[in-house]
Amino acid sequence: QVQLVESGGGLVQPGGSLRLSCTVSGTIAEIYSFGWYRQVQRDLVATIFSGGNTIYADSVKGRFTISRDVVKNTTYLQMNRLEPEDTAVYFCNARGALQVGTFNTWGQGTQVTVSS
Repeated sequence: QVQLVESGGGLVQPGGSLRLSCTVSGTIAEIYSFGWYRQVQRDLVATIFSGGNTIYADSVKGRFTISRDVVKNTTYLQMNRLEPEDTAVYFCNARGALQVGTFNTWGQGTQVTVSS
């Protein structure tokens, strides 16, 4: 069974920074990609593939950075110059291979609030 545990959300003032973390646990063979999404439609914020390629939503380019630690099966979303419009619940997603089959798993979500 694959589980994702997120952390790092909170309240921050406009212009501030936060870093979200998401760790995968379980018996997995390979992680194809990590992604961060936010409400309401779970719009894509950023994704990173196993080869290191990244994709960002236009609204966060230049402000957010997605990274990963392959050893720890963890992805990070560094969010700088936060704006009130970034307020949302952020969800982590991981896709990959099991010993048999594949997985596509979501975290529980973490609230990010940008307000003065």
